[in-house]
Amino acid sequence: MPEIRRLPESLVNRIAAGEVVERPAAALKELVENAIDSGARRIAVQLVDGGLARIEVTDDGCGMSPAEMALSLERHATSKLPDEAIEMVATLGFRGEALPSIASVARFTLESRPQGGEQGWRRVVDHGALVEDGPAALPPGTRVRVEQLFHKVPARRKFLRTARSEYAACKDVVHRLAMARPDVGFTLDHGDRRILSLQPGESVATRVAGIIARELANNGVAIELERPTAAGPMRLTGIAGLPTYNRGVADHQYLFVNGRPVKDRLLTGAVRGAYSDMLARDRHAVLALFLTLPPEEVDVNVHPAKTEVRFRDGQAVRGFIVSGLRQALATGDRRSAQSPDVAAMGRWQSEPLAEPSPALRSMFEGRDWSPPSTGHLASPRPEWRGAQGETLAVPMGRAEQAEELSPQAAEYPLGIARGQVANTYIVAEAADGLVLVDQHAAHERLVLERLRAAGGEDAVKRSQALLLPDVVEMEETACDRLEDAADKLAALGLVIERFGPGAMLVRAVPQALGKSNPEALLRDIDDDLAKHGEALLLGEKLDLVLATMACHGSVRAGRTLSVAEMNALLREMERTPRSGQCNHGRPTWVKLSMGDVEKLFGRH
Repeated sequence: MPEIRRLPESLVNRIAAGEVVERPAAALKELVENAIDSGARRIAVQLVDGGLARIEVTDDGCGMSPAEMALSLERHATSKLPDEAIEMVATLGFRGEALPSIASVARFTLESRPQGGEQGWRRVVDHGALVEDGPAALPPGTRVRVEQLFHKVPARRKFLRTARSEYAACKDVVHRLAMARPDVGFTLDHGDRRILSLQPGESVATRVAGIIARELANNGVAIELERPTAAGPMRLTGIAGLPTYNRGVADHQYLFVNGRPVKDRLLTGAVRGAYSDMLARDRHAVLALFLTLPPEEVDVNVHPAKTEVRFRDGQAVRGFIVSGLRQALATGDRRSAQSPDVAAMGRWQSEPLAEPSPALRSMFEGRDWSPPSTGHLASPRPEWRGAQGETLAVPMGRAEQAEELSPQAAEYPLGIARGQVANTYIVAEAADGLVLVDQHAAHERLVLERLRAAGGEDAVKRSQALLLPDVVEMEETACDRLEDAADKLAALGLVIERFGPGAMLVRAVPQALGKSNPEALLRDIDDDLAKHGEALLLGEKLDLVLATMACHGSVRAGRTLSVAEMNALLREMERTPRSGQCNHGRPTWVKLSMGDVEKLFGRH
């Protein structure tokens, strides 16, 4: 048997670097987190070639003395754990591995001057070897420079991506940390270009909208919720985009736990569940959520880069996020996030009148356009008289006298119905503009909410006993998970029991799922159990069933509606939660303001 020996310190640091610093963005994350933990009010980040050539982070934090600088470059040395209670950590960095790990695979320059100190100090480590240690001139704070990352580790460097890809990852890191701390100012420079400039002291909504998209401020709802727990309050804040304001990828979902940016499957699953009946499967919500809970209720030390967390009660956290998001959206989702498309609006233009064709000119030449004599009864069918005396009927359009807006019309955000276009879109006049409503999309949402309000969910959850129980063969571990959740599944209408080591017996299913495949249903639920630890997917499946029922029971496109029916639809939309979008995340209505209408006619 080979002899067991201790690894050299340089090799230990390189192994640690493989866990903590796999690319420039990871090194940048550790440096910016240290700057935040130092109490900095302003942090400046400079990148060259996406961080491949140089990363520089400058802050105005507390700074370090020469002795503290030397200690910070030793493994597992940190100022962020005052005692051994690692579960009570409240800072972003605490493992004490980042600086020595980075210094072992790059040329690392650390310069710092304590607040109130008269002189700064510089310490340079080149791929693990100390090459400079002496005084330096700089203002109070700390400046860290990382150059030639993995220059002497070619096996690692060849796995790095292009400068453009590495820059995108670095930019995402700065965005997430800047969102987490709106009280801190950030600047980001890439080469000679200023990419980002954020002032300290901004509100969360302003900071988030400034980073994600300016229009999110008008197309999102603020979230401010709190729930008591045995260990302390659990709070959820942030901003969530309306379902109609969505993206094709989930890259615009920013999640934070106790101020720490995370990419956690439980949290992303909770977001997906909250928007489940408001977004199509290939669309994703845009949001930034900040979850705050007692430190002992979350383990942030499960991943070297601290991007993943583990909750003591994951089901409670998921339920809090799902219910919190739905509650927030119910207060603002009667709005539609979709303003008229810019390209579509560009097609509304004043077309120049074309010169009439010779055939058209000959048709109208010599016509008598004078009004009929007042001494005769007006003809019920106006006529054109040609030069030869022939009579042609005027093309007629059917119209009704427009009614004056009633005094209560100002109280109707969606206005009064004026007509229907293509038997699909309702045209309404509101006090402040023109409203177009997709009748099928709107009624589909109304029917779904009506089913829920009438106890539709309870009706769906009622069990339907199977004439012959189904035996579903599964892996033993899957059967164990389902057996543990059997009581909760029974409350939802799915009655199952263990049938040997590797099989489950399905005795009843929810009534609305009576025609579904019990085996596929159990396997889907087990997948969700394996991912989240609780039976969650069945409830989401019931929502999908209700959504399908609503779609089939709604007013279809192509159906002619009376004015009374159109107004009734508008009034119900104004009363119904989530009426701003259909069950697939598309808008149910758009509004063209009177100012935009006047611009179309050059009256502004």
